[in-house]
Amino acid sequence: MKWEIPLVIVFVTGVILALSDFVPHQSIQDVREFFMSWLQIIGVLAVGLGLVSLTQVNLVKVRRKTPGWIYSVITLFGLVIMLVTGFVWDYREPSNPFQFLFQYALLPIYATMFSLLAFYIASAAFRAFKARNALATTILVTAVIVMLGQVPVGAKLAPLKSWIMEVPNMAGFRAILLGIGLGGVAMALKIVFGIERAYMGRD
Repeated sequence: MKWEIPLVIVFVTGVILALSDFVPHQSIQDVREFFMSWLQIIGVLAVGLGLVSLTQVNLVKVRRKTPGWIYSVITLFGLVIMLVTGFVWDYREPSNPFQFLFQYALLPIYATMFSLLAFYIASAAFRAFKARNALATTILVTAVIVMLGQVPVGAKLAPLKSWIMEVPNMAGFRAILLGIGLGGVAMALKIVFGIERAYMGRD
């Protein structure tokens, strides 16, 4: 019986939210707004759960002195500093420690991570764009045309580049989006009808 209550809640919620996209009646829209407000509350609780989990995992690494435990110390230190500055000072003020740390510590870290990704992407592209067969050669030629069409040196290739991006590339992109949409609908139906129950902690 205890496993049936979550299934009933999920089923009723899923049906109402699905109907709210097709039925413009105000009562259903009000119920949708009520559920969406609860979604925000659950999101906040999930953030709190994530903070607790992050703290526990890194404390265990520090206590056991596992390889790389010093990075866990840095993570915990940064977490505490950002939380304290975020709660003590008003983030809307331009000159406060939280905004300073965000602008001059967090954003440079993001930029560093993305700059490192560029080398991995270049390495993967070098391995992928080897003309081993006709398909790989087609991908290589297309990639060269698209890259050259982006710079002034390849200005004459710009119309061909635009055609590649707007016709074949867009067709593949829409096919991927269609597949993702159908997969999302199938997964939503499995959850609503109780076929998929992994969210309850059971297989």
